[in-house]
Amino acid sequence: MSRKRKTYSAEYKAKLVVEVLREERTLNEIASSYEVLPKSLQNWKKQFLENASLAFDKSAVVKEYKEQIETLEREKDATSKKLGEVIVERDFVVGKLKSSVSSKSRKELLETGLEISKNTQLKLLSIPKSSIYYKAVVPFSSDTGQEILNVIDKIYTKYPYYGHRRVHKMLGRFGFTIGRKKVRTAMKLMGIIALYPKPKTTIANKEHQKYPYLLKAFKNDKNQVVIDKPNQVWSTDITYIKLDKGFVYLVAVIDWNTKKILSWKLSNTMDVSLTTGVLKEALEQV
Repeated sequence: MSRKRKTYSAEYKAKLVVEVLREERTLNEIASSYEVLPKSLQNWKKQFLENASLAFDKSAVVKEYKEQIETLEREKDATSKKLGEVIVERDFVVGKLKSSVSSKSRKELLETGLEISKNTQLKLLSIPKSSIYYKAVVPFSSDTGQEILNVIDKIYTKYPYYGHRRVHKMLGRFGFTIGRKKVRTAMKLMGIIALYPKPKTTIANKEHQKYPYLLKAFKNDKNQVVIDKPNQVWSTDITYIKLDKGFVYLVAVIDWNTKKILSWKLSNTMDVSLTTGVLKEALEQV
């Protein structure tokens, strides 16, 4: 078993050297009494005598350390300046690389076996870690997911007019526990859309004449239509009234300002004479 090496403080060494210099006992006697090797005691004495002049000339020590400190500070300033230049150059190159090279091309610059770690390379190339380590999960890739897709396909084949709500209920009857939103996602993934009549808006004929908006002249600063006098604006409409044995059609003309019905007429047929007759009656009252 190896013995632990003893260490001695500077004060302890100086004490032993002073006792040796007194020459009251031999070096071996002093070494034996303090359990120190004679050779170590000789080395301490030699070191003490070589540096004894420093006790009388402190300025030399201060000057030496001052020169060393100034040298270290100059080296530090030069290193800091060089480091700053390297950082500026690195930021310039990284910025140009990020703006001019696509993310996919930057990923191809990654290398293994270098002294620079992969995380450091990602940081320098401005590449998010998630784009390297993350692997997207393919939806419905499990056995249960594939089984759900197959059942949805069978339901749609039999009932092509079913939407995701009714498909969700059918899956519940088959024993599948799945949310309605996930069923909608599955149907979207499979390209399945329920068959139902779509709303059909009026398709204008391009050859027809487009009449201007006549109420534009009555708009105020707030873009509101203001009718403040009678007989400025009339409006008319036609509707039908259901009877026990058919329909009758009602046409009326109203004044926007007074809200008065100027004329109206009922007819069992809807033709031009019905609307023109009501308009003539309204004009006769003006």
